Amino acid sequence: MTLKDQLNLDRLPKHVAIIMDGNGRWAKQKGLVRVIGHENGTKSVREVVEASAEIGVKFLTLYAFSTENWQRPKIEVQTLMKLLVKSLKKEIKTLQDNKIRLAAIGCLNDLPTKARKELEFVMEQTKTNNHMVLTLALSYGSREELIQMVKEVSHKVKNNIISEESIDDSIINKHLYTQELPDVDLLIRTSGEQRISNFLLWQIAYAELYFTSVLWPDFNKENLYEAFLDYQNRERRFGKTSEQLN
Repeated sequence: MTLKDQLNLDRLPKHVAIIMDGNGRWAKQKGLVRVIGHENGTKSVREVVEASAEIGVKFLTLYAFSTENWQRPKIEVQTLMKLLVKSLKKEIKTLQDNKIRLAAIGCLNDLPTKARKELEFVMEQTKTNNHMVLTLALSYGSREELIQMVKEVSHKVKNNIISEESIDDSIINKHLYTQELPDVDLLIRTSGEQRISNFLLWQIAYAELYFTSVLWPDFNKENLYEAFLDYQNRERRFGKTSEQLN
C-alpha cells in the first residue's frame, strides 16, 4: 500500500503552511551557487502544489520570501525576484488546470514593480478558481503583520468605529493579512531547522508542527504524504482532555 493510499481523505489538514527551507544548503552540498538551489526548489513547489490539490487540501500557504530576506546579498535577492516572475508565468497553466486560486500576503509594495505586476496578473487570472487557494507569503513577517493589525484596530477604537470591549479573536483575524484564510492545521518546515522564523505566529496557535531534515529541493509528494500521515496519527485536543474528545 502506498503512502497516498494510507491517507484518510476525510481527515486531511484543511490549511497547510510550509516553510520551504534548505535551498542554499542543497546547492552548497553539491558545490553549486545558491541560486541553483532556489531554481531547483521551484520543482518541489510545483509537485507539492499539484499533490495538495489532487488529494483535496483546501488552503496551502508557502513562505516564499520573508521581510528579513531583503538583507541577503543583492545579487541573490535580484535573482529570487526574477525567479518569482519566471515561475508565475510558467505555472499559470498548472494553476488553471487544477483550478487553483493564487493569493499573496505580506508587504507586497516592497516587491519590484515587474514582480508585483506579474503577481497581480496571475491573481486576477485565477480569481474564480475554487478548488484550492495557494497563498504566497512574500516580503512577509508576522511581527510586522501584528504591528499593522494593532495600528488599524487602535485607529478604529480611537475613532469610535469599534469599541474596545468588542475586540476578540474575530476582530483580530479581520485585520490580518490572512483574513480570508482559516487557522493553520499543519505547519511543515524542511531542512532540519526547528523554529518558526516569524511565520504566521497568530495563525499557528493550535497548528501541528512537523519538522523534516529533507532539504526543500529534495522534498516531494511522498514526503508530503509522510507529513500528512504523521498529522493524522496525532490527537488534536485544543486544550481539552482526550476523554472530552471521546
